[in-house]
Amino acid sequence: MNQFVETDATDAQASEAPLPPGLYIVATPIGNLGDLSPRAASILSRVEAIAVEDSRVTAKLLHHLGIKRPMTPYHDHNADKVRPGLVERMAHAPVALVSDAGTPLISDPGYKLVRDARAAGIAVTTIPGPCAAVAALTLAGLPTDRFFFLGFLPSKEKARAEAIEEVAAIRATLILYESGPRLGATLAALAKGLGDREAAVVREISKRFEESVAAPLSVLAERYAESGPKGEIVIVVGPPGPAPAATQDDAEALLRTALQHLPAAKAAGEVARATGLNRRDLYARAMEMKDEEE
Repeated sequence: MNQFVETDATDAQASEAPLPPGLYIVATPIGNLGDLSPRAASILSRVEAIAVEDSRVTAKLLHHLGIKRPMTPYHDHNADKVRPGLVERMAHAPVALVSDAGTPLISDPGYKLVRDARAAGIAVTTIPGPCAAVAALTLAGLPTDRFFFLGFLPSKEKARAEAIEEVAAIRATLILYESGPRLGATLAALAKGLGDREAAVVREISKRFEESVAAPLSVLAERYAESGPKGEIVIVVGPPGPAPAATQDDAEALLRTALQHLPAAKAAGEVARATGLNRRDLYARAMEMKDEEE
């Protein structure tokens, strides 16, 4: 019992002690302010400055905590200009980085600040917490063993289709962010580019009107075709189904290509690994092909 009391006291003292200089990456709530961790609140109360995405949003959080701290806007439009000054400041003072909601560096320019801080020999500490992408994944009811985060897809139709084509073969659950006005078009593009996979539209996570709607992509595209809902939206798309078994024609074509640069035995082994077909049968066919050429 005494051991636990001493540990708690040590933690309490640490939460009041001055912070060492450096960069503190602080995850903030994506909805319910009660999701802010005690450690995150303690860090925000003790840093000398906070780099923020939108000072109006962060001001509400600081007001909720009952603290005041200088804020420096840091976002896509000013990051390159502001970053050197932030790095110089955190060399001798603790500086926090927050986004409007969730974990910094997810779909924002924060990684460049971390990169430059490390290059300058500055300590970087992360205070983990909410992340909309991971929270949506837990609500979607889709495979979680492998997932691929896409951020926001391009807004232009051609670029969006190309981006979807790039990830179509990835055998993992896909996670992407979207806005209400673009939701219907994005779901339709996903259905066209990926096929009618199982998916979910998750929004307003941890807020009063939290919603997770699961259905095939075509059904979701029709549901949100007219107008998208308000709030922060995450789309989660299930992985592709099993790849179709290789046909004899597939094997023949692969063997012919492999035989151009490999002996028959190695060509058969390479094609067997790629297709799952019997290596001995493939070797026999490879020898037949070589005889035919002669």
